[in-house]
Amino acid sequence: MTNLAENLASTVQRDPKGSALRLDDLVLDFATLDLATAHMAGLLKAKGLNPGDAVGISLPNIPHFAICYYGVLRAGGVVVPLNPLLKAREIAHHLNDSGAKLLFAWQDFAEAGENGAAEADAECVIVTAEGFTGLLGEAEPSQEIVDRADEDIAVILYTSGTTGKPKGAELTHANLGSNCDLCAGDLLELGPADVILGALPLFHAFGQTCALNTSIKAGATLTLLPRFDATKALEILQRDKVTVFAGVPTMYAAMLHHPEGGSYDLSALRVCISGGSAMPVEVMRGFEEKFHCAVLEGYGLSETSPVASFNLPHRERKAGSIGLPVAGVEMRLIDEDGKEVAEGEVGEIAIRGTNVMKGYWKNPEATEAAIVDGWFRSGDMARRDEEGYYFIVDRKKDLIIRGGYNVYPREIEEVLYEHPAVAEAAVIGMPHDTLGEEIAAVVSLKPGSTATPEELIAHVKPLVANYKYPRKILIVDELPKGATGKILKRDIAAPKQ
Repeated sequence: MTNLAENLASTVQRDPKGSALRLDDLVLDFATLDLATAHMAGLLKAKGLNPGDAVGISLPNIPHFAICYYGVLRAGGVVVPLNPLLKAREIAHHLNDSGAKLLFAWQDFAEAGENGAAEADAECVIVTAEGFTGLLGEAEPSQEIVDRADEDIAVILYTSGTTGKPKGAELTHANLGSNCDLCAGDLLELGPADVILGALPLFHAFGQTCALNTSIKAGATLTLLPRFDATKALEILQRDKVTVFAGVPTMYAAMLHHPEGGSYDLSALRVCISGGSAMPVEVMRGFEEKFHCAVLEGYGLSETSPVASFNLPHRERKAGSIGLPVAGVEMRLIDEDGKEVAEGEVGEIAIRGTNVMKGYWKNPEATEAAIVDGWFRSGDMARRDEEGYYFIVDRKKDLIIRGGYNVYPREIEEVLYEHPAVAEAAVIGMPHDTLGEEIAAVVSLKPGSTATPEELIAHVKPLVANYKYPRKILIVDELPKGATGKILKRDIAAPKQ
């Protein structure tokens, strides 16, 4: 068994009538989900999909995502999950780069999907709430689960660094399968009686592995929340007697500070996990005191499928720590030369194990820079205590995390540079009470040119996803630079809120 879709087939054999997915009043059992993925595989084959072909999925957290995801895998294809908030040009890049000639896009974002697909010379199938069942029903179900090798790519997950356009992390069936097995077993100890709240975006590695794939593997129920809202999340936690919640720190903060949070019955919760960014210790303590459930913090990246370290359920938990490396994974701290730093010193986290991606799609230079002698260089700086627990202290990269979403400055800077008045631009994060960080930009203008901050914001906003555009722009005479002419972001003061 190598194809990740085999997990669904195994669960169907054990418990065909068990609840697989829930979206409010809609409940799909595992047999129904399995049949829907068979129809999806049949639809893909009718459209000429061959094993190894990429298919874009731009859908929110709805049952259709799981059907498309497992249908593509079942047919031997490669899933390219896209944030449904992406604009047309962003979609076009992902499709062009991955080679995907087919995109499934949600009805609410049809225009961006259609325009992006057209730019990439790909077919766009608009998924509607009413019409999708009929579309699948027209296709002959393909019961076959296409054999795939361990090293075959299952998902191309687009991430980005501080330079260039987003890169596609090649996650193999073995990468995702091993991380899924680990999460469902040692980390969360899931069983058929568990109910997981699917509030994390399923297009992201955290949501895919720690919610979708683990629930399928364990035969647990995944109750979906298409867009996070603290009130709705609390209602679902109470209504569905959710036992496992996986989220980012901003989600925990929103529920903690909800004015009526204490009136909800969350007594079914047995474990909460947090990742995506460091959770403030006070938020963790406050949440645990209010809702009487331990929060276990972990660490990972898209390139590591994603879980690399975790505060294990039956081990000591240290507040502020990302825990210990998980089974099958090694971590160490290195200096700029790749040598391990002395105990107690800060170094870059390097990771080796079954979870580390195959490489970056069609980008051997980036792969060679990221994976050195089998060790993936994370770009995150940390220290390790005498018991082996890791503590993140800083980010080597300029990554901004806004409300749990990754924003990469270079991408936004490129859009700013497209404005005819902009000479130089630097995008930075500024502290925000609820989002963690907000997007800001500091720009200088070309001689003789004029532009207002409002004009520059209006220029960027329609070209990138809504969570990416800068809310504050400061116009200055000149940006600080080093001896080589490189802009020194560390010397830039964030605009006042």
